[in-house]
Amino acid sequence: MEVLTGKVAWVTGAGSGIGQAAAMALAKEGAAVVLTGRRREPLEETAAAIKRQGGKAVVKPGDLMKAPAVARIVADIDKKFGRCDILVNNAGLNILQRSWKQLSPADAEQVIDGNLTSAFYCTTAVLPLMRRHKDGVLIHTSSMAGRQPSLLSGPAYSAAKHGVVAMSHTLNMEECVNGIRSCVVCPGEVATPILDKRPVPVTKEERGRMAQSEDVGDLIRYIACLPPHIVINEVMINPTWNRGYVANLQRGKA
Repeated sequence: MEVLTGKVAWVTGAGSGIGQAAAMALAKEGAAVVLTGRRREPLEETAAAIKRQGGKAVVKPGDLMKAPAVARIVADIDKKFGRCDILVNNAGLNILQRSWKQLSPADAEQVIDGNLTSAFYCTTAVLPLMRRHKDGVLIHTSSMAGRQPSLLSGPAYSAAKHGVVAMSHTLNMEECVNGIRSCVVCPGEVATPILDKRPVPVTKEERGRMAQSEDVGDLIRYIACLPPHIVINEVMINPTWNRGYVANLQRGKA
């Protein structure tokens, strides 16, 4: 029997990249997966892929930057399944004009809401369902930019992802008595569509050396399958060919 049989997992940002890979990995372990993102079509594609491999998937599109939309989705999950055992807080975005000299208040709001506010909305919405069963796993996709301030990712993105890290740790501080575990995953460079928003384009060769969505998806699956008495508070995952390390080595030889 798959480890997650009978469990319900809600995956945000499930239409592509890490979210899609995580949803497929959780479904392979037997979880019924609820897929959320802003656009229905990519979610339907993910659902179809899950069903082809014999899994269960439900599509629930919505704008997670809007609290009423989040509440509606969680109410639907509760009505259909009566539980939510796993939340993968993966929805996120970035912008091209990301430096301080380019950043507008509207752009800053978009990045912070897309990466941090949405994660808070989803977390606060599912916690009552998890407390009801005295069990649950929350897995949040942050970034290495959430551990080390990064001009590459931009100040708004880096600040938001730092907030996700803090959010996850405070969940363990308060919810451990309710059997709820929270893990923040901090990937380095992953070859996902968000790279298309980089001010400096990333080549196909460079993307091939990066971590892939499936690598992070499998890590999320592993975390979700841990026994209830164990929590991985925080984990980093990076490509072996780390472009930051390589650049430092080259500077050292100059």
